[in-house]
Amino acid sequence: MAATVRTSFRQSQAAPRKGLVTGLGRPAGLVVAIAVLAAVALAGLVLGSRHLPASSVFDALLRFDPADEAQTVIRSLRLPRTAIGLLTGLALGLAGAVMQGVSRNPLAEPGILGVNAGAALAVLTGVQFFGVTTLLGYVWFAFFGAGVAVVVVYLISSIGRDGATPVKLALAGTAVTALLASFTTLVQLLDVRTMDAYRAWSTGSLAGRGADIAAQVWPFVAVGAVLALVSGRVLNTLALGDDVARSLGENVTRARIVCGVAVMILAGAATAAAGPIVFIGLTVPHIARAIVGPDYRWILPYSAVLAPVLLLAADVVGRLVAAPAELQVGIVTALLGAPVFIALVRRKNLASL
Repeated sequence: MAATVRTSFRQSQAAPRKGLVTGLGRPAGLVVAIAVLAAVALAGLVLGSRHLPASSVFDALLRFDPADEAQTVIRSLRLPRTAIGLLTGLALGLAGAVMQGVSRNPLAEPGILGVNAGAALAVLTGVQFFGVTTLLGYVWFAFFGAGVAVVVVYLISSIGRDGATPVKLALAGTAVTALLASFTTLVQLLDVRTMDAYRAWSTGSLAGRGADIAAQVWPFVAVGAVLALVSGRVLNTLALGDDVARSLGENVTRARIVCGVAVMILAGAATAAAGPIVFIGLTVPHIARAIVGPDYRWILPYSAVLAPVLLLAADVVGRLVAAPAELQVGIVTALLGAPVFIALVRRKNLASL
């Protein structure tokens, strides 16, 4: 029986994948996506309430002159903002792809494991009881809260002989999210100052994030990205079901723990740096799946590139449509993402991950 399952698995891995690109088109498509990401990042450095020439961008990077106002704006404001957008987008894209793979739930996203709710409550705790008022302080509280929430959800869902099944993970995540959200609302109602400080963080934004935030976040994103990218084969195996995965020699519990740690690190770091940003981790994996098919060995790298493309593009749109003011990127992603996601969930083959 096990030999038959292994043979079927190998055949399914070798079979043509349904996607817009196959074979050698996948690496070529990834190169194109990286080029698009570079173009969008450059647009983020050039465009805004004040448009700057592209030459100033290259001068700021290669021959920085502190006396040049345009170069100073690029180095001190737009470059850190773009870096945070790249890190946050990459983290959310990978976290969403891993969550959908490990839970076999097409509607899974970082919030389903209580990441946003845990981070929000931790930030409020930092503001209320420790006087934290800076983004650098939010990073550590938000990351800690996100991590604790993921651990609690996994422990609750692991109760019972069948362990942390996809359904139990989703139910436990929903319950923990509701509980944490109620505590968050209670703290806000008790203290107006805390509510104001939380509101500034909770909208989801890349504005005002300095190089110090990027320096604090990138090591976590790097570790989480490595864990996620090496999980492609495991996610392909888990997609066949727990029983089949075990018959193929996969340690399902260990695989879920590794994937859960990756999600905790990635989603926690992204939420800490930019606040809770919706839609990115939910929809980008579906876009990647439409391009390369259901093979997570390709879905993950495509998600890591396409997510920052979408996030940075939304940030540029938010700066342009309301200039000289701007819309927070979390608002733009919600406005742009809702109709796209509605179209995705109406697809007949959405449940086939």
